[in-house]
Amino acid sequence: MKKRLALILPAALLLSAFVIAGSGRSINNEIPAPPAIGALVGDFMLPDVDGTNRTLASLKGKNGTVILFIAVQCPVSNAYNERMEQLAQDFKAKGINVIGINSNVTDDAGAVKAHAVEHKFSFVVLKDPGNKVADSLGAKVTPEAYLLDANNKLVYHGRIDNSKDPAGVNSSELRDAMNLVLAGKPVEKTGAASFGCTIKRG
Repeated sequence: MKKRLALILPAALLLSAFVIAGSGRSINNEIPAPPAIGALVGDFMLPDVDGTNRTLASLKGKNGTVILFIAVQCPVSNAYNERMEQLAQDFKAKGINVIGINSNVTDDAGAVKAHAVEHKFSFVVLKDPGNKVADSLGAKVTPEAYLLDANNKLVYHGRIDNSKDPAGVNSSELRDAMNLVLAGKPVEKTGAASFGCTIKRG
């Protein structure tokens, strides 16, 4: 009996290792590391809230692009709805486009569309089935921001600003970075820790 168990146990462990390897995620469900500052972000295609496939190449701004991971139910993300829309409005005419991405498996496409309509988002919101883009960018929470320059080079990654409560904002890292990109200057603060709700992965 002991000999049989000695043979069965290694085989079971080997099988579980194959299952984990095939899942595409580690045993600890680790999120891939984000691209390094200065790395080029490759093109991707996701459906918008109407189900139409859109690419980063078709949505990017001529002077830069902001990718924001957002959510329907997260109170932190929702606290930023007006600020995200204001960023989109303030910078669109200056050539920086904002793109929203919802990667939560708990938010279906209908809910994502209703949320975008309710909050009158003028920027495009995409649905990320299977967390493909969230994984490729190492996104962990909502909201989380990525600023790309005109050549899709990552120049800032992190929070929008320092406070969920607008009255407590005294550091607007994303807006500062966007202004520096427009001025043709290097982004001085390339990152600040994001905070919010964990992206719900499958």
